[in-house]
Amino acid sequence: MCDGRRPAGVRGGSLSDVITIGFLHTSPVHVPTFRELLADADPGARDVHVVDEQLLADARARGVDAGVEARVLERLRELGGHRPDVVVCTCSTVSGHAEQLAGQARLPVLRIDRPMAEEAVAGGGRVAVVAAVASTLGPTRQLLEECAAAAGTGAEIVEAPCLDAWAAFEAGDQAGYLERIARHVREVAGRADVVVLAQASMAAVADLVRDLDTPVLSSPRPAVVRAVDLARATRRGPGAPRPGDRAGTS
Repeated sequence: MCDGRRPAGVRGGSLSDVITIGFLHTSPVHVPTFRELLADADPGARDVHVVDEQLLADARARGVDAGVEARVLERLRELGGHRPDVVVCTCSTVSGHAEQLAGQARLPVLRIDRPMAEEAVAGGGRVAVVAAVASTLGPTRQLLEECAAAAGTGAEIVEAPCLDAWAAFEAGDQAGYLERIARHVREVAGRADVVVLAQASMAAVADLVRDLDTPVLSSPRPAVVRAVDLARATRRGPGAPRPGDRAGTS
């Protein structure tokens, strides 16, 4: 499935000034969410979406093997046909692989959880990773450890899975899914300095636990803001930061 939106109008410039952000999803529920986030970050931007639900199903069943990687690359190239300035892979299970395939796809690719991970480890301390899908835990933990090492903060990463919540998501019970994750976050927060919501589908939980003293971070909004910044920088020419660069570096 591929879906795209063109801006209704271009303010202060021509259509050639409009940036395009591509999104690779493993669930169609993410399309309106990221469309709205992009409209908030840059009302004039164009968005293009490709959804492949089988990617996550196969990755959960057998890991991200050569077959899954090949299809990720195929989907990135499909997005490439729409000439995006940056592509965001919104599935934490496969987003690291998508980022690594950027060269073959000839596209700048940003994994959704990179900006969140950089923020989570910035202050050191204990970072709890909440995930409802087991296949997300390893990639998220690895990214957090890499970011902590790069930042030199010595953050400790601990896994806090909530696997029983996923059945509600698969059944279309979004409210029940979010409520279960929120209860879990409340149980975990007292034992952590930061809680990371490892999946894009969990983002709304942050609003449900605003009363907690422990910061609870989600990935969608920071990723979209970073993608817009990268797209604008790319338009400025050589020397622009790459998706994998740490914040404040090039």
